[in-house]
Amino acid sequence: MAQQEQWQLEGSAAELYERYLVPAITALWAADLVDRAAPQSGERVLDVACGTGVVARSAAERMGDGQVVGLDINTGMLAVARSIPRSAGPNIDWYEGSALEMPFPDATFDLVLCQLGLQFFPDRSSALREMFRVLVPNGRLALSVFSAIEHTPAAKALADALDRHVGPGASATKRSEHSLADADELYRLVAGAGFRHVTIHTTTQNIRFPSPKEYVRLQLAATPQAGLVSGMDAGHRDAMTTAITSDLRSSLAAYSTGGELMFPQEAHVLLARK
Repeated sequence: MAQQEQWQLEGSAAELYERYLVPAITALWAADLVDRAAPQSGERVLDVACGTGVVARSAAERMGDGQVVGLDINTGMLAVARSIPRSAGPNIDWYEGSALEMPFPDATFDLVLCQLGLQFFPDRSSALREMFRVLVPNGRLALSVFSAIEHTPAAKALADALDRHVGPGASATKRSEHSLADADELYRLVAGAGFRHVTIHTTTQNIRFPSPKEYVRLQLAATPQAGLVSGMDAGHRDAMTTAITSDLRSSLAAYSTGGELMFPQEAHVLLARK
């Protein structure tokens, strides 16, 4: 399976992702990325691999005026993005398409954003060259990728539990979220695409879920991990979920207080100019 196809959601899973995982995880990273990128009123901004649109909406809310575009290959995620009312700033145009072949002319955007998506592209260098192409001279790039899975304890515990209870290799998609963890490799990729003034900041967010059980439930319902259990009968699926949750309660005891799960999640945030 191509890496780009590993993080795909349809229908209700995309809605669950927006309802639960965006507030718990991706909205935190979106705020950080947009703060660092500092979109200005009147600018033209592209959000690549926009998903349900949290980065695009965050950028629009801070701009006052300008143009914001979201691009994603996933029909289900874009359907959710289009359904969310705009609260402030310019309208957002949503495009379905590949990051490897963007449907935009050269030098269209002042700022390109890409949150937690580059690691999934089947050809990262081609995607970065496309980002370079659509930026104006001296345009800005701001992107993020997760660091090593060991620096996000809940992800590591879940991946290990999936391999243990679902089968060897069941964690491949979860681990692929961290497949561009080497900051030096990330730097070389971006610089190799022609970008200059490349800086990488490694930062941590504290992620909260009501309980380990809720974290597991959402990972198996609102992410591509859902495919691991979707074909199981209810009894088998419930038993699998219970076993995985038990493992996480044990592995993450140090991150649980009063039943709540709170753990660090680390990512590399990169800024560069064309």
